[in-house]
Amino acid sequence: MTQPLQIGIHTLKYPVIQGGMGVRVSAGSLAGHVAKCGGVGLVAAAGIALNSGLYDGKNFFQAEAEAFKEELRKAYQIAPDGVIGVNVMVALSDFEPLVKAAIEGGAKVIVCGAGLPMGLPELTMDHPDVALVPIVSSLRAAQLIARKWRKSYNRMPDAVVVEDPDTAGGHLGEKIENIGTGEYDQYATVREIKAFFRNEYGVNIPVIAAGGVWDRADFEYAMAQGADGVQMASRFVCTEECDASDEFKQRYLDCTQEDIGLIMSPAGLPGRAILSNQHKIRQYDTDLHTPCRMGCLKKCSYKESGERFCIVTALDRAQRGDVETGLVFCGTNAWKADKITTVQAIFDELFG
Repeated sequence: MTQPLQIGIHTLKYPVIQGGMGVRVSAGSLAGHVAKCGGVGLVAAAGIALNSGLYDGKNFFQAEAEAFKEELRKAYQIAPDGVIGVNVMVALSDFEPLVKAAIEGGAKVIVCGAGLPMGLPELTMDHPDVALVPIVSSLRAAQLIARKWRKSYNRMPDAVVVEDPDTAGGHLGEKIENIGTGEYDQYATVREIKAFFRNEYGVNIPVIAAGGVWDRADFEYAMAQGADGVQMASRFVCTEECDASDEFKQRYLDCTQEDIGLIMSPAGLPGRAILSNQHKIRQYDTDLHTPCRMGCLKKCSYKESGERFCIVTALDRAQRGDVETGLVFCGTNAWKADKITTVQAIFDELFG
């Protein structure tokens, strides 16, 4: 019997967070249906304005905040009582306005990765019921966040997500040369972080395992290794409710294990994706001499020097269906997708 999971004041029927997938892969529909089934549904902030009807080519940051709130509204229409949250990357230029927009939109949980969210409690100070959940890959990162939050804001994380860079999809918080060496032990890190909070602060903070969780066996293994819950992203892509295009989902259905690998993002972070069209992703911006139009990232080699490619438009093209020149992020298990299913069917398989 699976125990409910408590994150802050919010009780989840099932200990599952749907991972944030940027540029409208996890928007209102997917987040709402995951929350309706008893997990945490996350609307991802990155590039949410694109393909929203609110972006006119000039008003990116304003459209981001409005589109973010719009997707939260859609999610709550699907799951009025659900635990609906957001994923906001620390690396985004408009990190602070997006956190504020999330609160205005009624987000119950804010998950932050791609950097350490040192000032997050200050942004949410007037909303103590909003659960704050950093994503880390090391004990050291968890310690830095906890000590800063405790000292400056008298606040603890409501949960911590431990992401495995060897298996997770999208942007990864680890140097590319350290990924896939076999040295990283995700569940040792989970147990260390739990012990740190218990020993240093006398609190039991839920620690969530992210990366490589595909089926019931993976879920049960994570729980047996000491995790309090799991974060799953790639598994939810091939559902009717996922916000990505049918062509995007078909890439998951068609890809092989060998197609999945690492690409250096202009954000300065490695990312895991389907790489069979890698040269076309870069060629698109090179051929068109496309300048950076949005400045969506604080640090970006494409914005600064035209190096690599524009990541947000590459992800946007794929989300809309151009998987020839678009970038499809995924975890290492994406090749296991063999059919389009429903969010409810995934929950039934995990917990039925």
